[in-house]
Amino acid sequence: MASTTTANTFQKSRLSVKAQTLAALAAIASAVAVPQLFHTLGAVSGLGTALGETFLPMQLPVMLTGLLAGPYAGLAAGIFGPLASFALSGMPGSLMLPFMMIELAFYGLSAGLLANTKLPLIGKVFASQVIGRIARAAAILAAVYALGNESIHVSIIWKSITAGLPGLVLQWSLLPLTVFWVENRAKNDQ
Repeated sequence: MASTTTANTFQKSRLSVKAQTLAALAAIASAVAVPQLFHTLGAVSGLGTALGETFLPMQLPVMLTGLLAGPYAGLAAGIFGPLASFALSGMPGSLMLPFMMIELAFYGLSAGLLANTKLPLIGKVFASQVIGRIARAAAILAAVYALGNESIHVSIIWKSITAGLPGLVLQWSLLPLTVFWVENRAKNDQ
């Protein structure tokens, strides 16, 4: 009995399919809207798409959904967020779209799978970032070396990591705080 109680303390309650679906849809909408805000600010400031490449705004709602709603919702948000954004705004560009879909799918899936572990929230975010970046790098390497894609260069892997460092740091602070706030609010509402 004591071990069951202890196990339940570390496990979040499962969300209904409806709640997971709504969370994924909200993340997909956010994955379209938030980057547009960054791109608009970039256009106004003369930085163009650099703000989006620096602060990685599409990753925030996807990882948050994985952490709060689970791996299925995170995976769906990761796949369909960039796809919806491309369909509505043309961004990310068609060349990078498949790699963004793979990367974000792994972000959402891994964040959801790690959500119930005993890792600190910052560790869950960091592990999800590493997993997502490795998946993207593997996909790019496969496209270049296995499929012979000459329209993309392997150097984009390192360039995206260095350009996105501020976004990674933003995720380390913003995501744990948001998850902590949402979970505590849910506990107080019960």
